[in-house]
Amino acid sequence: MMGCVGNVIWFIAAGIPLGLSWVCAGAFWCMTIVGIPIGLQCFKLAEMSFFPFGKEIRYTGTVSSGVANIFWIVLSGWILALESALDGVLLCCTIVGIPLGLQCFKLAQLSFSPFGAEICHT
Repeated sequence: MMGCVGNVIWFIAAGIPLGLSWVCAGAFWCMTIVGIPIGLQCFKLAEMSFFPFGKEIRYTGTVSSGVANIFWIVLSGWILALESALDGVLLCCTIVGIPLGLQCFKLAQLSFSPFGAEICHT
């Protein structure tokens, strides 16, 4: 129940712009045939950005995911990480927003290394 309430508040406060940013990044990557796997990963992470409560991220990186993360950071990741971090700082300025800000920081970390990350429902 608490995760549902958290997701509703999150969606209104920060989820819409962060999730749409991931959708835009996915659409950008899907414009090329080579970028389609990266774009599909963006769409999965958009779901996480829209509704992060009740989900956990596990990292199981491989060499190929490490190479993909390097390209990702240079071309798209730093923008999404910066957006999430700035949202996190703004949300943490209020006591009520601290749990939401912590979710933003979790998403900022995910923005730097989305490949090799697995989203699990808790």
